[in-house]
Amino acid sequence: MLHDLFSPSVQHGLDLAGIFVFAISGALLAVRKNFDVFGIAVLAEITALGGGLLRDLIIGAVPPAAFTDLGYFVTPLFAAALVFFLHPQVERINRAVNTFDAAGLGLFCVTGTTKAYEYGLGLTSSAALGLATAVGGGVLRDVLANEVPSLLRWDRDLYAVPAMVGAGIVVLCIRYDALNTFTSGAAVITAFVLRLLAMHYHWRAPRAWNRRSHAQEETA
Repeated sequence: MLHDLFSPSVQHGLDLAGIFVFAISGALLAVRKNFDVFGIAVLAEITALGGGLLRDLIIGAVPPAAFTDLGYFVTPLFAAALVFFLHPQVERINRAVNTFDAAGLGLFCVTGTTKAYEYGLGLTSSAALGLATAVGGGVLRDVLANEVPSLLRWDRDLYAVPAMVGAGIVVLCIRYDALNTFTSGAAVITAFVLRLLAMHYHWRAPRAWNRRSHAQEETA
């Protein structure tokens, strides 16, 4: 199905672009945490490939693509080296990095959902794995860096919700036999734009209903 939506070369190029941007975010967090060069490389690899690895292991697509395509493994190392030597400059273009990260989020939630469905999962399970593909690497990054995962924190702009919307659009299109290059592209763009709007307007998910406003916030 993926080959019907995008040519293999286009799909590969988009994957590498998304992997590179996710790796940048992981490497930047490692620098902020004062990790050494090995820690920077590990966090870059985990952030970039973690979601895809999780998806491939669950659906039985083994060995995972990250271990069969050298480009998938080397691209995060290149991003880690870039951050290692030029992290002040990379920090200064953090807004651009976040924009590309949003694009990667949109792309991976769509391709992850589609690949899971190709391997025989139901629509709901496929959407869940599409979400995991998009955000799984970030969760593993935060856990390794000893932080509460960003998508679980109320004080962070919406991240998982745009991916859920993108994955939801894909499964609806599959359900009604309407998945094609146009509709899959629309799903990517929808998730991408929602994430950009969330960053711009600081949209956040609601907390517990009727929560006492004067309750003391838990600090990290």
